[in-house]
Amino acid sequence: MADRPFNALFLCTGNSARSIMAEAILNKLGQGKFRAYSAGSQPKGQVNPSTIKLLQGLGYDTSGFRSKSWSEFVKPGAPPLDFVVTVCDNAAGEACPVWPGQPMTAHWGIPDPAEARGSEAEIALAFKNAYRMLFQRIGIFTALPIRSLDKLSLQKKLLEIGQNKIGQAVVSGA
Repeated sequence: MADRPFNALFLCTGNSARSIMAEAILNKLGQGKFRAYSAGSQPKGQVNPSTIKLLQGLGYDTSGFRSKSWSEFVKPGAPPLDFVVTVCDNAAGEACPVWPGQPMTAHWGIPDPAEARGSEAEIALAFKNAYRMLFQRIGIFTALPIRSLDKLSLQKKLLEIGQNKIGQAVVSGA
């Protein structure tokens, strides 16, 4: 892999909640080591207001977030991708574009907080839970010794993160 920050693309159907959160988290936790992006197969056209509220409340700058199509990342001039991670089951089942450069792919399914119903507090809790799950998985991802792992071992670890097989074995490289 290149001697530059790794580029990771998080995919969801609407690109309004989970993939946006994942982009924010990785850009913060992986600063200098990673550059994160997000997109959707059928973007909503705007970021979910509850996503913005949560991220702002946690100190993230949300001014640059927008809901966009994954087609932006297959066009000439798009950043070369090292990792493509789906964070919703719908996007995982869709026919994805052919990504230039053959990035590693994984599925880290997270329940969609935008589908939550109930009181304002219940909806906020759904967004907090999605954020917590993403934060935990991305924390493990950023701790992986990526440059020292062979491609097969790294792919296995990426899949383990999404299958909730997370813990010391993933982080330690065992």
